[in-house]
Amino acid sequence: MPRDSVVAVAMSGGVDSSVAAALVVAAGADTVGVTMRLWGTAEMERGEGGCCSIDAVEDARRVCGRLGIPHYVLNMAAHFRETVVGDFLSQYALGLTPNPCVRCNEMVKFAELWRRVGALGATHIASGHYAQVRDDPEGGCSLHRGIDQRKDQSYTLYRNGGAVLSRLLLPLGGLQKSQVRSIAAALGLAVAGKPDSQELCFVGGGDHRVVLERELEGAFSPGPIRDLTGQEVGQHRGLPFYTVGQRQGLGLAVRQASSEPHYVVRVDASRNTLVVGTWQSLLRNQCQVRRCVFLDGLPSEAPRSGLAQLRAHGLPVLATWRTRGEGAASVRFSVPQPGIAPGQSLVLYDGDRVIAGGEIAPPEEPEFA
Repeated sequence: MPRDSVVAVAMSGGVDSSVAAALVVAAGADTVGVTMRLWGTAEMERGEGGCCSIDAVEDARRVCGRLGIPHYVLNMAAHFRETVVGDFLSQYALGLTPNPCVRCNEMVKFAELWRRVGALGATHIASGHYAQVRDDPEGGCSLHRGIDQRKDQSYTLYRNGGAVLSRLLLPLGGLQKSQVRSIAAALGLAVAGKPDSQELCFVGGGDHRVVLERELEGAFSPGPIRDLTGQEVGQHRGLPFYTVGQRQGLGLAVRQASSEPHYVVRVDASRNTLVVGTWQSLLRNQCQVRRCVFLDGLPSEAPRSGLAQLRAHGLPVLATWRTRGEGAASVRFSVPQPGIAPGQSLVLYDGDRVIAGGEIAPPEEPEFA
């Protein structure tokens, strides 16, 4: 960390961001704690939006007091609703399965937050993400997995390039979660035993489908569920409530005693149709990726090989990446993969380093196989 650094620590009120702040203070940097209010007042009063609820803000304030640093709350609810929640809703309405944490890290935490704290004189942002930023020998920075592979969050940070990485501090990247809790306890931080948040911040303790039903009222309608032959085998309640790979809650008319379990194979928004099939029909050798980004310094048209990760905590698989036009690529897997959901992110690694990524595009397939 350069001398005379001024570090704004993004603090959610949890143990991870609290320890991140403590480590930045211990390194001798001029430090301020910043809590982003990402959800509206009404939701906060109901206890929704866990990471920016009233209790969470108060926890962050107490930690800052314990560390002897200023604490500020930034009202970013309007920007968050527009760029993250709005995108989440529109993508689901199109039959896609977005990852709002990827969107938030790109558009809110390390774009809008930087704009605000940079204007106040901050030189760096720190957060409690489990990932690592390393200096490259030839200059620049690279993004790597965190040491604790169970907590690794590099997948959700892949859209942040060198301009962001050069001013981003991730103090927890070289620590295990157990070490983080031990540090919090040793410092007497009240959040040392606080449970990890397990849900989307704007969903709180509920089901994201409740949010979809409330926010998308009138934007979806029931429709047919068809098998791969085109036969109608049920009715869905609205496409936003389903995702590729889903098995539960389909209410199919197929005879389960004589047939294999069925899963969602495609969400066909153009026909308001859910297409289902067996586990075998979920498997794909390749997929198309759009909105591609590159973090390895190679030309965007260069082919790449590495480990592809299809979900935030999914198992990586060997894959080859080939560019297919502007901002698009085709990724082929060494082993067929199930449940490839359009809208989700695919992130490519070289060892533990993030080298490329993008959003999985809807397959160009006929209506029925």
